[in-house]
Amino acid sequence: MVALSIFFKAQQTTGSVAIAGLAIGINSVAGAATAGLRGTLMDRFGQKWPLRIFVPGYAGMMLVLNTMENKNAILLAAFIMGISAPPINLSVRPLWKMIVPKDSLRTAYAVDTSVMSTAGVIGPVVATSLALSSHPGSALVVASIFMAVGGGSLALTRVSRDWIPEKKDSDHISIWRNKAIQLLMIEGCFIGFGWGVFDVAVPAFATLEGVPQRTAWVFTAMGVANIVGGLFAGLVSKRFSALKAMRLTYFVWIFISIPIVFTYPGWSMAIAGAFLGLIGGTIQVFYWEVMEAVRPKGSAVGMMGWIWTVEGTLMSIGSAAGGWIAETYSPRFAMSITSFTIITGFAILTLGRKRLAAADRIPTEEEDLAAMSDNSPTTS
Repeated sequence: MVALSIFFKAQQTTGSVAIAGLAIGINSVAGAATAGLRGTLMDRFGQKWPLRIFVPGYAGMMLVLNTMENKNAILLAAFIMGISAPPINLSVRPLWKMIVPKDSLRTAYAVDTSVMSTAGVIGPVVATSLALSSHPGSALVVASIFMAVGGGSLALTRVSRDWIPEKKDSDHISIWRNKAIQLLMIEGCFIGFGWGVFDVAVPAFATLEGVPQRTAWVFTAMGVANIVGGLFAGLVSKRFSALKAMRLTYFVWIFISIPIVFTYPGWSMAIAGAFLGLIGGTIQVFYWEVMEAVRPKGSAVGMMGWIWTVEGTLMSIGSAAGGWIAETYSPRFAMSITSFTIITGFAILTLGRKRLAAADRIPTEEEDLAAMSDNSPTTS
């Protein structure tokens, strides 16, 4: 709910799509740039106090942002929200190993991912509906309440309080020195920027055409298809090499990303978005399986946090640029940038595939479970 709530708050207050995109971009870049630091903080001090500080601070800043009527104040509040975003998803993932038997982990991860993905589908619909209602401020208020209840509940659970961070191996290799992770980070820069532009281009297109409510149609279709794609990948992931499956899916993704450029906010864009989400959900599982195969041991949480710092920072820059590109040039041109970045990402992985050779095999049961665990949003 947060991104669209910020978008509509900024757009309705300033009357500018570009400022709305900038607000999302500032919020996202602040969150992404500090994701690795917040993950490291939890690795060092556990979950108890970081969550008890971040959750109320984040929920409170949403209410503060809701009162802002000045452009600069809105942008500042969006920035503060970004740096105080609670690492909820990074906190939940390692807890499953403490509360369910090993033979039930796959089921637990699948349910967790499905719940998160379903919430990700419903969230944009709720945010858009509330932001465009007779009480537009209710979008941020409801989001604040949800964060306070969900994050507060997690912070108070015994399993979260008792969680002990994973120890690193004695021969631990830094993530930044791992050539495979370096390659994935470079690819993530392009994909992050492309998706950042896309996430703003869709609501910007719909808003400029006078049909902002149709934004929810597109993101809902993409979200539902993303869930289906993830489940499909889970069914076939143990039959193919993780690297080959990812590269093949990536190649298909290139052609699937092109038709949406020629659509209009409505059913045509929703259908094209559904296909885009389907392949995106599929490739996400294979991507995490590759990452689990090549990452340094003892770096599960830190790896996710720092890769999201790189990819999320570029995504945020894309979001900030997306509104300006859509308003200055055209929304279709903005969406075409996403297709270009997907092509570039595929080229990078193809040229550097030797660095990912460790993933050119059938994933182990442990890697498959870890990939299922990783396959959910990392923005908070």
